[in-house]
Amino acid sequence: MRVAIAVGSNVGDRRAHLDFAMARLAGFLDDLRISTYLETAPVEVSGEQPDFLNAAATGTTALPPGELLAALLAVEGERGRDRPFRHAPRTLDLDLVLFGDRIIDEPGLIVPHPRFRERVFVLQPLAEIAPDFVDPVTGQTVGELLRVLVEAGTGGAGGAKVHRHGRSSSRRHEEHK
Repeated sequence: MRVAIAVGSNVGDRRAHLDFAMARLAGFLDDLRISTYLETAPVEVSGEQPDFLNAAATGTTALPPGELLAALLAVEGERGRDRPFRHAPRTLDLDLVLFGDRIIDEPGLIVPHPRFRERVFVLQPLAEIAPDFVDPVTGQTVGELLRVLVEAGTGGAGGAKVHRHGRSSSRRHEEHK
């Protein structure tokens, strides 16, 4: 199944946290594609927080949705992610955004991610590597969702510019082995 994951960090060595996540994702996602890392202002957070480094990854997996979520949470835990309160700063945040054309609403797992359509910091890197990925709820592609959000002048970028961070726009699975 083709999946999309949003990746972010705003504590510690953000680049190292994202690099770690991408290397771990390569262990359970085939055909891994990784976006450019983007620096963004915090959105929907508690109190003052440092800027985020965000990215997206896509790939295919044979894991069922619940097992994939468990694997993502385990990777977060390996980087010391804790959740002392909602929207707390985080060493690593991995969100399951899309799971093929599936719509899932179970305790602890909602896919598509319920707020991804409102967040430039998710849609921009995802559109870079998978503009054709279709949101099964709206029927729109990621590229279309991003265009609509940008044209509306909204989208959770906190009014701040999104800065490109790092090198190439996508990397293949083999580069992470």
